[in-house]
Amino acid sequence: MWGCRGSLPAPSPDTVRYGGNTSCVELNVDEDIVIVLDAGSGIRPLGRILAVHRPQAIHVLLTHLHLDHLQGLAFFLPFWSDDIELHIWGPSSPNYSLATRVASYVSPPLFPVHLSDVPSRPIFHDVPDEPWMIGSALVARYPVVHQGPTLGFRVTADDRTLAYIPDHEPSLGVDLRQLEPDWISGYRVAEGADVLLHDSQYSGEEYGSHAGWGHSSIDHAVSFARAAQVERLLMFHHDPGHTDMELESLRDEAQSLWTGRQSPVLAAEGMTLRLEQAEVSIDPPAEAAETLAMTE
Repeated sequence: MWGCRGSLPAPSPDTVRYGGNTSCVELNVDEDIVIVLDAGSGIRPLGRILAVHRPQAIHVLLTHLHLDHLQGLAFFLPFWSDDIELHIWGPSSPNYSLATRVASYVSPPLFPVHLSDVPSRPIFHDVPDEPWMIGSALVARYPVVHQGPTLGFRVTADDRTLAYIPDHEPSLGVDLRQLEPDWISGYRVAEGADVLLHDSQYSGEEYGSHAGWGHSSIDHAVSFARAAQVERLLMFHHDPGHTDMELESLRDEAQSLWTGRQSPVLAAEGMTLRLEQAEVSIDPPAEAAETLAMTE
């Protein structure tokens, strides 16, 4: 995990433990292919690693085009390399191509270089309606409740499934406990997943003044994960105003609401998940920090 903060980067002494970079998750399934979920500010340090350990192809999957999920793309070193195959996938639009929409950020006046002059010549794709293969990983996408066209991704490989829904408000105007599963936004993304990374931005009190903003409270995230019968919930998209101590308080609340075997945990910048066939294990953030330091 290279970034798990929501809305805005939040570097601070009070956010060191769980990180301040916005959404970016690296998936390694095949030796020469890297899948990257979202291009928030966390993709910048990832790019420094990939510039050294160069894969044959990189596939960046964008859930949507809000700035906190796109702002790191122009600072991703492989973006400026002409010898790495770079694919960028994102939600379709009836009006503009994905390249045109990304260029509205990666071009003047917001950026000094125009997208058409970027050396990698990225290959843009509207995500297909049906599941597709990236290497040996099966990728599926489904629309979820959030402002603007927004997707959740479901990635399956070696009989293990990771569900990724960083921005999601499934409880908007409804009580999840009263709905049949097929009527719940995002259910098909998360159903039975081994690991779910899910929007957990607000406390219950905060959600009261942010309903309709496109994000979940802790209670909503837990209710959604339980309805989808996921094995493990990772609380993601942390509010930029929440300190490490406040996040741990929200985690304690989530754990008190959970009834599954493995309690919810907080996503942390530098954390590594290993979805082996026998179990899901979590490596602490320090190891990733040491790996980054060795490349500098």
